[in-house]
Amino acid sequence: MSPERNGEFITLARVVKTQGRHGEVAAEIHSDVPGRFAAGMKLSALPKEESRREVEVENLWPHKGLLVLKFRGVDSISDADLLVGAELQVPRDARAKLEPGWNYVSDLIGCVVLDGAQEIGRIEDVQFGAGEAPQLIVANGAGKKFEIPFAEAYLEGVDIEQHRVRMNLPEGMLEINAPVTAEEKQEQQSEKKEGKRKRR
Repeated sequence: MSPERNGEFITLARVVKTQGRHGEVAAEIHSDVPGRFAAGMKLSALPKEESRREVEVENLWPHKGLLVLKFRGVDSISDADLLVGAELQVPRDARAKLEPGWNYVSDLIGCVVLDGAQEIGRIEDVQFGAGEAPQLIVANGAGKKFEIPFAEAYLEGVDIEQHRVRMNLPEGMLEINAPVTAEEKQEQQSEKKEGKRKRR
């Protein structure tokens, strides 16, 4: 991520698709702050390959776990299509104040994840939409990545100043949630072929 994407601004939502015929879009929300979005608020839209543009919320309503947003001046499906994939952001200094004990997801990137005393790796990304809790994408020094639910049930503490997230994960979770490497895939394929030969 460039400093422009993850430095001066923070992402509150990401547009996932167009919704309706009059320029509405559906967005996944990356903020747990109640009432964070409101008619009349201005957001900075940052599409993946295009320059930043300011949009103003004209109307909004929840729909099937997403938030439908109608922006002023975005009045057709083709207009809305230009915003699909865009991050909806606000300047970092304009973000809402949180209650004690709460943290912004954007502050988690770069933090080291500990399971008890064991260091798992560093948070590279946070993904939404796969379940109730965001998924932490954690990479260790050996090139392996893990997907760990950022769920309250597993969380022991977050220290943003020290860049540490302390968790207590169920036994076996890291094995289940570790993507298979190319070498492991080759080994599995070799084992399958060997097994077929033996059965013949």
